[in-house]
Amino acid sequence: MSKSSNQKTKLLHLCRMLLQQTDEDHPLTVAQIIEGLARQNIRAERKSVYDDLEALRQFGLDVQCRKGKSPGWFVGERDFELPEVKLLMDAVQSSRFLTQKKSDVLIRKLEGLASTHQAGQLQRQVYVSGRIKVMNESIYYNVDKLHTAIAGRKAITFKYFDYDIARKKVFRQEGKRYVVSPYGLIWNSENYYLVAFHHTHREMRHYRVDKMTEIVVACLAREGTEQYPNFQLAEYGQKHFGMYSGPEMKVTLRGRRDKAHLVWDRFGQDVILVPDGEDRFTVTLPVVISPQFFGWLMGLDGSVTLAGPKEAVGAYRRKLAAALEELP
Repeated sequence: MSKSSNQKTKLLHLCRMLLQQTDEDHPLTVAQIIEGLARQNIRAERKSVYDDLEALRQFGLDVQCRKGKSPGWFVGERDFELPEVKLLMDAVQSSRFLTQKKSDVLIRKLEGLASTHQAGQLQRQVYVSGRIKVMNESIYYNVDKLHTAIAGRKAITFKYFDYDIARKKVFRQEGKRYVVSPYGLIWNSENYYLVAFHHTHREMRHYRVDKMTEIVVACLAREGTEQYPNFQLAEYGQKHFGMYSGPEMKVTLRGRRDKAHLVWDRFGQDVILVPDGEDRFTVTLPVVISPQFFGWLMGLDGSVTLAGPKEAVGAYRRKLAAALEELP
């Protein structure tokens, strides 16, 4: 490329240089900027550099100048501040639904939101812990297909599998394809779940996204609106503890007033608690009765108890009795 052609990209190279190489603690002097442009075979004079810096500032880049012992020019405020990038990177690294390979790719891209000097701090954050990751590399693209189907109100087909002890896929339904209408995605217990209307069983069900494969967005229109005219994804997620299935019923919980936050943390701030004496409250909620629901109650150590209905209390007693029998 000739010099004249390079001159046309001068402003672009200057912008990239500032974003990549500068921050509040690492400014570049005009002499350093001229030297950096020269390495790109771009001629620059001091006055033209000042004019270009002002042009970038007027365009919206937060170009700042500092005088004193460490003078120079640098980018101040960015689209994402360093603490925000750290937060995003930690979220990527801690997400089970992303494989380690895909996490590394996303982290490298997130590093580009900060200067090269700040990237050193991000590197230290990335390798804090080796969290457990899923084995299904295609989940990243599965999510994209599911969003496409949800936005287009289309049905999908897919195969669903588990892993055996040798880490080999074992397909459910003998490998036959599921046909469902997606309604939304839920992040629960460190996993991504698709909530969808099952075309054969005519009811809402959910599926671990990392266990779905060969997803195809079909030409069929979404079904389930007649059976679920006012379906709320958030309510579905609240009812299913750990996204385990089971019979749904309204249960009454009784708890200590100082433990009200445990109910609000699980079911949301809109839940109405009814005073029951001086130091207790009751609340009636729709939940799916499952071992995970009983496990949640056990974990509260009696501060919140199951008061009804009889069917739910009886199931809870049987579960506790069975657990006692299994002890040596």
